[in-house]
Amino acid sequence: MATADVLNKGRYLARQAQSPQDIAAAQELRTLAFATKQTDSDVFDEMCDHILVEDTRYGGCLVCCFRMLTMHEGTEITNSYSAQYYDLTALQNFRGRMVEMGRFCIHPEWTDPDIIRVAWGAMTTFVDQNDVQLLFGCSSFEGIETDEYLDAFAMLKQKHLAPKRWLPRVKAPDVFRFAARLRRLPDAKKAMLRMPPLLRTYLMMGGWVSDHAVVDRHMNTLHVFTGLEIGAIPPTRKRLLRAVSG
Repeated sequence: MATADVLNKGRYLARQAQSPQDIAAAQELRTLAFATKQTDSDVFDEMCDHILVEDTRYGGCLVCCFRMLTMHEGTEITNSYSAQYYDLTALQNFRGRMVEMGRFCIHPEWTDPDIIRVAWGAMTTFVDQNDVQLLFGCSSFEGIETDEYLDAFAMLKQKHLAPKRWLPRVKAPDVFRFAARLRRLPDAKKAMLRMPPLLRTYLMMGGWVSDHAVVDRHMNTLHVFTGLEIGAIPPTRKRLLRAVSG
């Protein structure tokens, strides 16, 4: 990880995993947060850098984690976790370093919004110091029933679909084609209340999504492919992120 390993903001410390024990702790938190019956781990864990956010007031308790898979350009995107679920052929033409951010989770007993700010601060440091041009991943809605998220999906259709040149195509066998199926106008308040916090942050920075959601029955989630072109982040948002990471 070619960046500072530590970001300390207030009570929270963000650092890179340094040992198998650190990665095991991240897997344990993911298992708790995602409520999986078996330990949440896969082959991508060995390929990624892992970031841990700890609460220093509670003896360094792990409260948030995520992992990052770095690619030099779009030709490597077929090796990503997301490529299992989305046809990312269009993004193979992307020129520039890319990072897939995955398995983001926050301890269910911690609700402090500063946690996600510190996590994004750590990510911003990595992006800045490694000249990353595209951040992407899968943003998950809890559960596989679409009805309670219709306003959120309508909002995604109305304002946040990927540019046609990067638009992921359908690959997974079970998907909800919200862009094609929904005709409703979104209730903005309901849409944002039902939008996952991670996805909400992506969107505030100018992120975009696929035109369909994958129904992941194994993880009991609906997820959309999410991309964020670093060069398109509004200057005011960049300043806020760098204020956290600086």
